[in-house]
Amino acid sequence: MTKPVAYVYNMKDGNTLLIKEELHSDDILDKTKLYTAEQLHPRVKMTRKQADDFKILHQEHDLLSDALDDIYGTEHLPMKGWIADGKVRNNEALIASIWVYYDYKKPEETIEIVPDMKWFVRTKELDDGVYKVLEDIRLDYYEYGNVRNDEETAEYGHQFHTKEEAELWANPLTEAVQLPVEDK
Repeated sequence: MTKPVAYVYNMKDGNTLLIKEELHSDDILDKTKLYTAEQLHPRVKMTRKQADDFKILHQEHDLLSDALDDIYGTEHLPMKGWIADGKVRNNEALIASIWVYYDYKKPEETIEIVPDMKWFVRTKELDDGVYKVLEDIRLDYYEYGNVRNDEETAEYGHQFHTKEEAELWANPLTEAVQLPVEDK
């Protein structure tokens, strides 16, 4: 847990103190922790590709409006996908908030890297130590392969962007599973 930015102390003599350090005294009636630095400037969750794209945008443009114009063009697809995922205006507001505080030398202060998640179709249970995973989908056929674990499923399985897409290929013996994938 992160240390609070400051504490408010109500003292027995009726005074109220607002200080950065944590006190330990018998003269304290009660103590209230104020917000943390993370609460003041929350980090935005992005995949590695999105964070790298944001860094390029920040270096290329002085104005956020110019960066947004580029995002809505075709030049920055990772960020365009990030904005379009969910509430567009809310995500634009998040970009605006980190735009001000972003330091390309310390990106971890404003951006939290999260794994890119994709959906896969594989058997529900192991059979002789392996799952069957949907590997290849073509117009005239589909193909299953053997994998031993989640990592191999993510490496060799056919990636779907949504659960609904994956479930179209599932049957009573298979299921749609969401797993983190490495950027390729």
